[in-house]
Amino acid sequence: MTLSVVKRYLIAFDQYKWVGLATLAATVGVSGVVALQPTPAPVYVASGTLAYRRPSVIFSSTTTKIQQEGQEITKDMLLDRRVVEAAAKKVNISPKKLTDDVQVKMPLKNNDPSALIQVLYKNADRKKAEAVAEALMKEMVARSQTINTSRLRETIAQINKRLPKVTQELRDTEEKLEAYEKREGTSILAAQSGALPQAITGSEQQQRQLRVQLGGIEAQIKSLQDRLGLNVDQAYVAQALSADPIIAQLRVQLFSIESQLKILRTDLQEEHPKIVELLKQKQAFEQQLQQRQSEVLGGNGVAAPLRSADRIRVDSSLDPARQQLAQSLIALQTQQDMVEQQLKGVQTTEQQLRQEHAKIPNKQLEQARLAQQVGLKKALYDKMQSALVDAEAAVAETTGSLTIAQLPKTDDVESSKRGLPVMLAVGGFVGLLLGGGLIFLLGMLNGKFYSWEEVRAALVEKEVPILAVLPEVIVFDSYGDEMPLALEPNSPYLEFYERLRTNLRRIGEKPVKVVLLTSAAPLEGKSFSAYNLAIASARSGKRTLLIEADLRSASNVESLKIAADPLAAVEPLHYYGNMSECVLLVPEVENLYVVPSPGFLRQASAVLESSEMRRLFEDVRNRFDFVVVDSPALSECNDALTLEPYTDGIILVARAGYTLASMLSEAADQLLESDDEDSHKSGPRLLGAIINGADIAVKFRNDVDEFELPLGAIDNGAIEVRSTRQLPQQSKPKNKAINSKLN
Repeated sequence: MTLSVVKRYLIAFDQYKWVGLATLAATVGVSGVVALQPTPAPVYVASGTLAYRRPSVIFSSTTTKIQQEGQEITKDMLLDRRVVEAAAKKVNISPKKLTDDVQVKMPLKNNDPSALIQVLYKNADRKKAEAVAEALMKEMVARSQTINTSRLRETIAQINKRLPKVTQELRDTEEKLEAYEKREGTSILAAQSGALPQAITGSEQQQRQLRVQLGGIEAQIKSLQDRLGLNVDQAYVAQALSADPIIAQLRVQLFSIESQLKILRTDLQEEHPKIVELLKQKQAFEQQLQQRQSEVLGGNGVAAPLRSADRIRVDSSLDPARQQLAQSLIALQTQQDMVEQQLKGVQTTEQQLRQEHAKIPNKQLEQARLAQQVGLKKALYDKMQSALVDAEAAVAETTGSLTIAQLPKTDDVESSKRGLPVMLAVGGFVGLLLGGGLIFLLGMLNGKFYSWEEVRAALVEKEVPILAVLPEVIVFDSYGDEMPLALEPNSPYLEFYERLRTNLRRIGEKPVKVVLLTSAAPLEGKSFSAYNLAIASARSGKRTLLIEADLRSASNVESLKIAADPLAAVEPLHYYGNMSECVLLVPEVENLYVVPSPGFLRQASAVLESSEMRRLFEDVRNRFDFVVVDSPALSECNDALTLEPYTDGIILVARAGYTLASMLSEAADQLLESDDEDSHKSGPRLLGAIINGADIAVKFRNDVDEFELPLGAIDNGAIEVRSTRQLPQQSKPKNKAINSKLN
C-alpha cells in the first residue's frame, strides 16, 4: 500500500513538475557557467600565529587584571584602523586592499594559555604576502601593548577623577552622623542607660501617690459637706457673708424693724403711716443687704447671682463654729484642685516620656543607618586608595598581551579548477534536491487533502462519523460520457453505495428517510454520490426519490435519460406546487423517481423557503421510502442549511485532491455546532461524511473474465485498469472519472 506522503508528493509532482524542472535547469545552468569561467591566477596565503604573553613576575593585582583583559582582545581591535594604516604604510600598499585580503582567526577560548591567533594574508606574490603579514602582526603586538598601557592610564585617571567626590561624600556623611549624635545622643544614651524608663516608672509612682492623696481629700470634703449640709460653693458664700460685719449690722436692723412691725400690726392697719414708714425702711435695708452681698461676693451680680434678702440673711447666719467648718471645706477644695492639677501635670510628663521612649528605636535605627553610610563611604574610600596605589605600582609591570609565536609562511598552491562534467553533475544533484523540495513545499502549502486517508484522519479528528469510503469511478466507452455506471444492474460500484445505504439505516432510533448531500466546496462529487445512492436504494426495492435542490446550476437528469421541463424555470413555484409535474419516473431504474432542477434561478433562496417547497417535502416523506436531496456546496450559498429542517440530517461529501483542509474544518464545525436544536429529528444534524474518489480496489466482471482495479491504480484522477487478461474492446476504460463531471 502506498504511503500517504508518497501519494501527496506524486500528486504535487504532477501539478508542479514544471516548477521543479525549471529549478533543475536553472541550477544546472548556473553550475555550467561557473565551470566555464577561466582559471584564476594562483593566490599565496601567508599564515602566522600570535600567542598570549604572561609576565613572569607580578606584584600588582591591577597588572593581572590588565593581562586578563588583554586576552579578551577581539578581531576588530586587532584590525583597528590605526594598525592597518601603520602596517600598510610600512609595506607600501593601500589600507583598503590590506583590509580586504587579510583574515584573522580568533581562538574559541581566549582564557586558554596555549590559545593562538592566526593571521592570514593572501597575495599573488609570495614574498609580498609574507612581508605584509609580518608587518601587520608586529603592529598588532604594538597595538596590544598600547591598549594595556592606555587601560592602566585610564584606570589611574578614573580613580583620581572620582576620589575627590568620594572624599567629600565621606566627610559629609561623617558630619551628618556627628550632628545627629549631638542632637539625639542624650535621649538615646538615657534610654540605653535606663534613666528614661526609670523616669517613666517614677512618674507612674507619683501618680499613684497623688491619687491616694486626692482620695483622702475627697473623703474629708464629703464629711464636711454632710455636717454642714452645704456644698463647697454654698459654704464659701455662707462663710463670706457671715464674716462681714456690715451684713451682720443690717441683719440686726432688719430684725429690729420686723419686730416693730409685728407689734404694730396687732393694733394698726397696713395703711397706717408708721407701718408704711417701717416697710420703707425694711425695703431700704434689704436693698443695702443685696448691694453689700454683691460687694462681698464680687462681680456686681454678674459673677455671683443676686439673692433675695431673705436668702442672704439665711446664708449669713453661720455661727463661729460652722464658719470654721466652712473655712476648712473651702481649704480642702483648694487643696483638691491643687492635687488634681499636679496629677494632670504628672500625666502629661509621663506621656511625653513615653513618646520620647517610643521614638528611641527610630532614633537608634537612624543613628545605625548614618553609621553604616559612614562605613560604606569609608570602605569605598579605602578601596579607591588601595586601587590607586596598586595601579601606580603596575605601571612598571605592564607589557603587551601578545607576542609573535610563528612568523608568516606560505605554502604551495595547487589549481582547484574542476572539470565541466563534475560541475554539471553537482549542479544536477543540487537541482534535483531543490526542485524536489520546492515541489514538496508547494504541495504542503496548497492546503488540499491528496489522499483519502488524510481526509479520513481530518474527519476523525473532528469526531465526524464516516459513513462510507467510495472508490474513483471508471467510465467505459459503451456507457457514454453522461451516464453514471451505477445505472447498470451489474455495476461493481453498487455494493459501495448499498453499504452506504445500510449504514444510514443504523443511524438513530428511527430510520433515516430524507437525507441531504452537500460538500464544503464544488467538484467534490456530491451530485454523483447523490445519484448513485438513490440508484442503489431503488435497486434494493425501495421506492426512492432524488431531488435536485441545486437551483443555481443546470440539471443533470440527462444522465438518467430524462428530459427536464424547459418551462419549469418560468414559474418555479407552480412547478414545485404540482407534484404530478415535477416528479418524473426514471425508465432505466425501477422504483427510482427524480425531481429535476428548473435550472439557474435568480431567486433560489426564495423558492427554497417557499410553502410550495415545504409541502413538497412533506408529501414526498409520506409517499416514498427514501428521499435523497442534492444541494449546492456550503462555500457557495446557504441552500443546504435552508433545506436541512425538512430532512433527517446532512451528509458531508469530501474528495481527495479537491477538498481544502480549512474549508472542511469550517463546514464540519458549522454542522456540528447545533446537533440537537431540532427535537423532531431522530438523529443529529450532521449524519456523517462520505469520502469520495478513493483509490481502493474495485472488482469488474464481464462475460469473458473478471479483473480488479488494484490499490494505487489511480494517479491524480487518472485510472489505469490492470488485469492478467486483456479487456474486451468494448470494455476498455477511457481513463476518465465520472464524478469529475458531476460535482
